[in-house]
Amino acid sequence: MNATPSRRSILKGAALGAAAIAGSFRVFDFEAAAAPASNGIFGYGVASGDPLGTAVVIWTRATPPCEGRQIATPGSGLGRPIFVRWEVARDQAFRHVIKRGGVLTSAASDHTVKVDVTGLRPYTRYYYRFHAEGETSPVGRTQTAPDERDRLHALRFGLVSCSNYTGGYFAAYRALGQRDDLDFVLHLGDYLYEYGNGADRSGPPELIGVRDGIPETETIDLTGYRLRHALHKADPDLALAHRQHPFITIFDDHEVADNAWNDGAVNHSPETEGSFQSRRKVAYQAYLEWMPFRLPEQRVIPHQGTRFFRSFSFGPLGDLSVLETRQNRTEQVNVPPFSTRGGGFIPIGAPEVEAQLNDPARHLLESEQMTWLKGSSRGKPWHLIGNQTVLSPLMIPGPLLNLPPTMTLINSDQWDGYRAQQTELINHIAAASNNVVVLTGDIHSSWAVEIPSKASADYTSVGVEFVCPSVTSDGFYELARTRVPAGTPPETVVATTRQLTGVLSGRNPWIKYLDGVGHGYALIDVTPDRVQADFHHTPVPTTAQPDPRVHKDVTTAYTTSWQTLAGTKKATLAAGPVGARPDEPA
Repeated sequence: MNATPSRRSILKGAALGAAAIAGSFRVFDFEAAAAPASNGIFGYGVASGDPLGTAVVIWTRATPPCEGRQIATPGSGLGRPIFVRWEVARDQAFRHVIKRGGVLTSAASDHTVKVDVTGLRPYTRYYYRFHAEGETSPVGRTQTAPDERDRLHALRFGLVSCSNYTGGYFAAYRALGQRDDLDFVLHLGDYLYEYGNGADRSGPPELIGVRDGIPETETIDLTGYRLRHALHKADPDLALAHRQHPFITIFDDHEVADNAWNDGAVNHSPETEGSFQSRRKVAYQAYLEWMPFRLPEQRVIPHQGTRFFRSFSFGPLGDLSVLETRQNRTEQVNVPPFSTRGGGFIPIGAPEVEAQLNDPARHLLESEQMTWLKGSSRGKPWHLIGNQTVLSPLMIPGPLLNLPPTMTLINSDQWDGYRAQQTELINHIAAASNNVVVLTGDIHSSWAVEIPSKASADYTSVGVEFVCPSVTSDGFYELARTRVPAGTPPETVVATTRQLTGVLSGRNPWIKYLDGVGHGYALIDVTPDRVQADFHHTPVPTTAQPDPRVHKDVTTAYTTSWQTLAGTKKATLAAGPVGARPDEPA
């Protein structure tokens, strides 16, 4: 047959000539990276994000059609510019199109398309799609924020963090994508991980060769970060969640490198990997290209570097302040041999360590961001704060880390490692006229915590912190598996994990709920009377299913609910999961 070769056949044939095609670009697993491109111009799906009352960002990647043997795979720098038209409608059939336009995209933005659609109505559901070169994208569903000055609406959203691709299948994203009652998904960081497939790989060994990172090496350059973002956008479970709900996102460390601080990271070696500032710059570039993220107006609020922190209003109900805690943070306190770079579990009590932890010059937020945060959300019932690492004090007894019982440790990468700012923020929360709820990720486990006025048994609760589990990244259960003999039944490991988390809660009485076994997400529901967190987890590991993350069809299920009632500043067990929404978007 002399038919014109299809895009898919060209892609398969191109693998052999990848090096020649890539030219000076890094050679990578060509067919795997290009797979979504074989599904047409819009093979990487669609997404939306940063919903305001009258605007929302819509996103796609428009892969140019094949020309000869050149495939415009992510990060390759290949492909001609392509004009993309977009539409926003009130109905899924696009009979009532209310906004439309066009944009030219090119290799300069990795052929990503991002449009800030304005002039929309508050608390309204919309549908959107893209067109180019005779092809049409999947239809995305999105909605604007419930932000009307004098009208109270429901507010419900998913809370997620820490989605390591090699750590397992994204059951939490699929479960969120199947829900029809969310206003948005709040992602608190570690949307992707920079690790390679070698010694630095993280996740179940059963998925080696089955669910590998692309590129196969650690991401250190623009090509690598673009490819890693593309890999995540191509995941069907994450693609479903993006297609169904707008996301509000912020990066943590792994979008660049592990335990990053202002001029370095644990796994960055300038001698072999070049300037950390250069690495971070391209990581941020890829993040802004591949995420439906609206960069805030840079001139309005003082900041250092690029301003990523921003706020969202939900009418008379409350506000959400989203922090950014990596770009300008002071390097973590290190205590060799416990930690040598980037912080970690360090013993406290020694005068020289205490002096560093209490140093007011050390900061996690730059001073301008702290000033902005303290001036945010006044006169409304609820102030929600999206935050990367645990704010509440966490005292870790030595025996939990096989150390002497006289030893107490903290994680210096969390707010505990920046005590002056930690105290400043906790004191501000205590003095706030409204109710403050801190929403946190990073620690790969589920928590309901009363933020204590001081780290002692006679504390006063000044607010509540809800911490979501990881989507896939190793948690307490996986850590416990490494500390028991090989072949120990999963049921025993689960019991050991719960014993360890019980000891941790006993040492920190402000922890009211802690689960270190399940992965998944938290559902946050806000009313004038309370904020409730419903935790949804993957199955508890058993001998029949030792690691649920390795099963493609595993799903999450409701586990428990915790709440904070307006005016109490305390965390209490809720009667059950949230019910139907009191109202729906138009």
